[in-house]
Amino acid sequence: MAALSLGLSGVRKRAAARCSAVERKNLITVCRFSVKTLIDRSCFETVDDSSPEFTNFVSILEQILSHRLKGQLSWFGYESARSFWDYIRLACSKVPHSCIHSIESMENVRSSRAKGRAWIRVALMEKRLSEYISAGLRDIKTTRRFYEDGAIMLGEEAGLLADTLIGLNAIDFSFCLKGEGLDGSFPAVIDYTPYLKFIQTSDSISSDEEEMRTLGSSGSEASTPESNMAAALLCDQSSWFSKCKRVEQKYRVVLEQKGYLEELVRLREAQLAECVSQNKVLMQRFSDTELSHKLEKEQFEFIILELQDQLTVLKNHDLRSRQELTAHLTNQWPSPGTIDTNAVALDTLLYRKHTGQWEEKSFQSLEQLSVDMSLSQTSLDPAQAHSHTHSLEGKASLTHWHREGKEDTPSLRGLCGSLTSVGSFKSLTSLKSSECLASPTTEITSPGLTPS
Repeated sequence: MAALSLGLSGVRKRAAARCSAVERKNLITVCRFSVKTLIDRSCFETVDDSSPEFTNFVSILEQILSHRLKGQLSWFGYESARSFWDYIRLACSKVPHSCIHSIESMENVRSSRAKGRAWIRVALMEKRLSEYISAGLRDIKTTRRFYEDGAIMLGEEAGLLADTLIGLNAIDFSFCLKGEGLDGSFPAVIDYTPYLKFIQTSDSISSDEEEMRTLGSSGSEASTPESNMAAALLCDQSSWFSKCKRVEQKYRVVLEQKGYLEELVRLREAQLAECVSQNKVLMQRFSDTELSHKLEKEQFEFIILELQDQLTVLKNHDLRSRQELTAHLTNQWPSPGTIDTNAVALDTLLYRKHTGQWEEKSFQSLEQLSVDMSLSQTSLDPAQAHSHTHSLEGKASLTHWHREGKEDTPSLRGLCGSLTSVGSFKSLTSLKSSECLASPTTEITSPGLTPS
């Protein structure tokens, strides 16, 4: 029993899937026929709301956009009917320069179905109906939210629908948006009569002719030759008439296909021309960008070379300054023997000043000692000897100043001690023999300084 129920459910599912597929295929096929009929009608007269071909096309398009459209749930869980305008309003809102807002603000159009019909007419006048449908199909999330599984808008037929509607861009539509066609109170009904014409095949025509001959020959044995001739002529006329009908039907089909292909070729040529113009603009931008990049690269290379030259000059200047400073610091100090003799004389002088023994004999012995020191410095140059003589004169003036009863400043003791200490001498010796100081390239003479 369970297996039987499962089998029945499977059969029902397959039957429902087949019915849905047949319904989708029929709607798409009828839509293609309707588009071709509109294109043929526009070649001879203007298409407006009163044209039966246009009314049939709008009904077919409404049926396609409303195929398996989900209802809207209310607060109490009831599902109410929904129009395809609710889907178009959300899915096509991102289309640039869309007519959605203008249709929403119409005063004479209030119901959702009437707004959807007004949108179809405005899109046809703008020649953008295929663009709106394609934009809605790209919004997959919104499309799945509004349609159930098996709907045309969720299948492969939707892409074919968008391509079919491109042919309507060749027609100049003109509608009145205040007419009776926008009334949403009556549903859209498709008229299948123009697409259900019976075409008799050649085999069927020949069989009918044979049947007519048989009936004519067996109808009366007393038939005259004139009646047989009339029957033959009638059969020939009917055969020629049927052949002309077949040729005319084929010609119409080929003419429709030719018009559709020509419109498709014009559309593709316009798209190709637009792509070529965009490609030229992009190539020009690319060349301008490449040229500016090349100029900036050359400027940066020139700046780098200039900075390298400046860095080399600064390095040479710094090296020369270091050498000059090393030579200056090395040559401005006297020999170590002179530093020891001057240190002993200054220590003796400070000691006698501290004990208060300032006598004439002490100053004379100090002057004699200074003279002996100056005579012993034979290695000094004339400039250093001249400065040493000035130091002796300074000492004589210092002696005269002390004789008049002037007192020394206590801060001189510490200064003299720093100049005559053994640590200062060691630091000077290490400074002179340091490996970090470069040997002077040029000998710089400076006046000799004595620690007086």
